[in-house]
Amino acid sequence: MDVAALLTDAFSRIGEEVHGAVDGLSAEQLAHRVDAEANSIAWLVWHLSRVQDDHVAGVAGSEQVWTAQGWADRFGLPFEVGSIGYGHSAADVAKVRVDSPDLLTGYYDAVAARTREYVAGLTEADLDRVVDENWDPPVTLGVRLISVIDDCAQHAGQAAFVRGIVLRRG
Repeated sequence: MDVAALLTDAFSRIGEEVHGAVDGLSAEQLAHRVDAEANSIAWLVWHLSRVQDDHVAGVAGSEQVWTAQGWADRFGLPFEVGSIGYGHSAADVAKVRVDSPDLLTGYYDAVAARTREYVAGLTEADLDRVVDENWDPPVTLGVRLISVIDDCAQHAGQAAFVRGIVLRRG
């Protein structure tokens, strides 16, 4: 399996989890928080989508889907347009509300399409390119993409866990 196929497969698995976590849920279910400090399904999926969008656009040198395709306006969230959720307080988490799962999956799917387009052209040699010198050691493209996959997979799993709680409670 080549690098592009491997990365495409890894990112596609996140999309399957995202859809499984939100499909068929109401706005109230998407906003449910296990306690006042916990993340909601809506916040988790919005955040993982924002992280993937931000980080992949950064290494690709392209504009984020969030702004390029008008998703920031569709969500209408009270945050700076560049916010991806890092450092959000419990009060900020509560502000991420959506009317239906379609907004979340629509944005994620648009991000995933852009990601697939980008990784389709990568080769093994590309993965060694340094993309962030603010760390010691500097971060390579390969490390950045694995970090995004890991972060998104964890948040998708958390959203699926919260979904299970929501559905059990009725």
